[in-house]
Amino acid sequence: MAVKRTYEEINEKIRAGRAVVVTAEEVIDIVAEKGVARAAREVDVVTTGTFGPMCSSGAMLNLGHTCPRMKMSRVWLNGVEAYAGLAAVDAYLGATQLPENDPENKVYPGKFLYGGGHVIQDLVARRPVRLEATAYGTDCYPRKKLDTVITLDDINEAYLFNPRNAYQNYNCAVNLGDRTIYTYMGILRPRLGNAGYSTSGQLSPLLNDPYYRTTGIGTRIFLGGGVGYVAWYGTQHHPNVARGPNGVPTGGAGTLAVIGDLHQMSPEWLVGASFVGYGASLYVGIGIPIPILDEEMLRFTAVKDEDILCPVVDYSEGYPYCKPRDLGFVNYRDLRRGKVIIEGKEVPTTPMSSYPRARKIAAILKEWIQRGSFELTCPVQPLPSADADIVVHTLVEREARPDGE
Repeated sequence: MAVKRTYEEINEKIRAGRAVVVTAEEVIDIVAEKGVARAAREVDVVTTGTFGPMCSSGAMLNLGHTCPRMKMSRVWLNGVEAYAGLAAVDAYLGATQLPENDPENKVYPGKFLYGGGHVIQDLVARRPVRLEATAYGTDCYPRKKLDTVITLDDINEAYLFNPRNAYQNYNCAVNLGDRTIYTYMGILRPRLGNAGYSTSGQLSPLLNDPYYRTTGIGTRIFLGGGVGYVAWYGTQHHPNVARGPNGVPTGGAGTLAVIGDLHQMSPEWLVGASFVGYGASLYVGIGIPIPILDEEMLRFTAVKDEDILCPVVDYSEGYPYCKPRDLGFVNYRDLRRGKVIIEGKEVPTTPMSSYPRARKIAAILKEWIQRGSFELTCPVQPLPSADADIVVHTLVEREARPDGE
């Protein structure tokens, strides 16, 4: 008899303490032992996880009114500017924003020791943060200057809002040039000296739900150590890409915009990052539960590292100067083992994401569901899927048009 479940049926089992929950690693062995059909009858939820640098992240903050009141025009937190072009005391702090006195790459390669991602980690760690603000002054908001110290608990509303997280697959980055280069994929040694990658493979959320059947707007997730939600599809969401027979895209595809209360989150799962020669960022922990609605969903969640391919991309010229070159594909089993073959050469691999932390996130989410403190939500709207009419534009296309039209 074919398996058919609803979200409510699964949630009833969660409330009763009867739901069978396994991680995306564990389900692989279950399928190998019992087959897809039997596993689908037995398993209710599969949990996933990823922990890696997610530059398109940030925090929306309501800093609270001063006395006298102030319409903040510019805001700095520990010297890092937050965008204040909203309302009087609202500001958005981007993870990659740098202090104004950072030398950046003037002395190459720059160290980028502190940025917006580090401020976010300091906030969730309840460390004191210096708040500075200036304003031009108005009749209703007369104050023009503020310099004080705050903690996260002094902030009215503080929520993480990340426009592009949890990339569904990504590049394997290499350097075909003759000098070391510094990228968001890490330090890349010349002449195929190493290969950088940044995905948790068989544990990664959207690689376990390749067509976004259960991941959509309103999906409840593990976010930064607390509970969050998928708010929208992420920027550069691009489902119309080549896919393997298992439905898994063979390159960057879907992305998620996510949101959650910063007060719930942990500095263990939101970690400021410094990339030599590139900039600052934020490591974000995300875990998404996959309800096993039918056998197809179970089959998707049983995807293995060796069946997930990603394209090899040259970051010396191919990526920065838009000069594509076919360097083939590698799989995540070989990437995680530490060596891949590229153009006949054995190349050591350097992960940017943490597989052990992704495994821990999946385990935490599993425990939350098993104890009944985390139920699943049915998306109120699905993400645009592989048959959606979505095109990801670039400024290169605009520059190529006559008169820039």
